[in-house]
Amino acid sequence: MFDSILRLCDTFRRGLDRANWLGPLVLRVVFGYFWAETGWAKLHNLDGFTARFVDWGIPLPAFSATLSAGVEFIGGVLLMLGLFTRLTAAAMAFNMVVAIAFVVIKNVGGIDEFVELDEVLYVCVFFWLVMAGPGKASLDAWLARRWRIGTSSTR
Repeated sequence: MFDSILRLCDTFRRGLDRANWLGPLVLRVVFGYFWAETGWAKLHNLDGFTARFVDWGIPLPAFSATLSAGVEFIGGVLLMLGLFTRLTAAAMAFNMVVAIAFVVIKNVGGIDEFVELDEVLYVCVFFWLVMAGPGKASLDAWLARRWRIGTSSTR
């Protein structure tokens, strides 16, 4: 009985190992879509978004609002494609760190409230993307295979 359970668990694990490309793909597509949609909405209401930057005391509010919205929209599209993923995730993480530092930290009363911030979760996902990369099902991986980047044949 115990051997059967172990074999079943091993079969399940091997199946998951073969499909390990699926996790990063789903994360990138869903998370990227979220950011592309958010950025698109901000780009189409730049006056309102800029007014919020003025209220928050963010320097160069018109420029900063446009840059932030553009990073979200373009970054979201690039994440969905898995193109320049690590660079894109780093830029988007920086965008969220700025949001934390200039806006949301003012309303945080302790570590529990801090770790419950959406922006902290976003930074963690971006950090994971920077460290782990986009996965096999991405344009980054396709380009690397095509140009033999990161393979022993380039040494």
